Amino acid sequence: MRVLIINTSERIGGAAVAAGRLMESLKNNGIKAKMLVRDKQTDQISVVGLKGSWLHVWKFMWERIVIWKANRFKKNDLFAVDIANTGTDITSLPEFQQADVIHLHWINQGMLSLNTIRKILTSGKPVVWTMHDMWPCAGICHYARECKNYEQECHHCPYIYGGGGKKDLSTRIFRKKKEIYSQASITFVGCSRWLAEKAKVSGLLTGQTVTNIPNAINTNLFKPHNKQEARRKCRLPQEGKLILFGSVKITDKRKGIDYLIEACKLLAEKHPEWKDSLGVVVFGNQSQQLQDLIPFRVYPLPYIKNEHELVDIYNAVDLFAIPSLEENLPNMVMEAMSCGVPCVGFNTGGIPEMIDHLHNGYVAQRKSSEDLANGIHWVLTEPEYAELSAQACRKAIANYSESIIAKKYTDVYNKITGKYA
Repeated sequence: MRVLIINTSERIGGAAVAAGRLMESLKNNGIKAKMLVRDKQTDQISVVGLKGSWLHVWKFMWERIVIWKANRFKKNDLFAVDIANTGTDITSLPEFQQADVIHLHWINQGMLSLNTIRKILTSGKPVVWTMHDMWPCAGICHYARECKNYEQECHHCPYIYGGGGKKDLSTRIFRKKKEIYSQASITFVGCSRWLAEKAKVSGLLTGQTVTNIPNAINTNLFKPHNKQEARRKCRLPQEGKLILFGSVKITDKRKGIDYLIEACKLLAEKHPEWKDSLGVVVFGNQSQQLQDLIPFRVYPLPYIKNEHELVDIYNAVDLFAIPSLEENLPNMVMEAMSCGVPCVGFNTGGIPEMIDHLHNGYVAQRKSSEDLANGIHWVLTEPEYAELSAQACRKAIANYSESIIAKKYTDVYNKITGKYA
């Protein structure tokens, strides 16, 4: 069976990483999988990049211009929404023609237009769409936050200037999506149960199949190693405790860095003895900006794509903090747990599905810096830390191993291609 995985980027962003890992998982389990991307970042032969062209840049810019105009020329939330008014027609490519299954992932920012999605659906090829956020099941947003309009029909969009209107941009895109989705059956997959449940109540997906399959991780690569050796490789201190925080862009408000800063201040006040023994490792673009904001020693690192380097970083720390306000099924929690690192995160999205409270980590009340601080303190002072670590690793192996996820997707492919009913 030939499967074509489609994603905007090969390596940048959580969806790209997850899509690439799924491709490797499928290949390792007997499926002929390829990945089609707009932005190719490696020389991997099973990843095919669209031919480079200034048109890709123009398509990306044109979509932003339309959104900017709808927003009364305000830059607020310019990248929080997508309208898929431009993209590349991939249906004539040999990779598309040869595929038995078309597997969409994150295809925004000029990769596929709604018109291309229509052509894909009317081609007769079975389509699976793994949702890495809410865009496939909502009008224009990636995360609906408190808005529930997508359950009926999008309007008065909170991402549009002045709260939008009765028939705003979100309404028009919602209606176009609904008409396109009616062309064929699509199997929608939520990486988290949280997202699958959101999708099931969407007015866009009525009558479509919605299921839940988590992302895959190579548990033979992401596994526990000697902490002292890992710290030596990462040039981190051998003594003391280390917290890890990471994001592509550290200052992205959705990633909740302000709550981690506040939690660290609370910990410094309550436990002044930690001032010299606790450090915070931060990786991501603009990580050095945190050095003057956190009352503990900060070790800034750039955004890291190399998975072997990531494994060393996880193994060098004692805790991974994820104060995100909106998340689906974060790869970094999966990676940390697979390396035996307990995680502390807010009760939002798919995070509480991954972290079992007080069993392999700590789930804090959403937007509570105080409870985030409580969780960090609890993990770092837990007498049974070794058991916490072991439980985190077991959870990752049991739920996210490549072979388990490849089998679940293979079952989906077999069903929609008629290999079995």
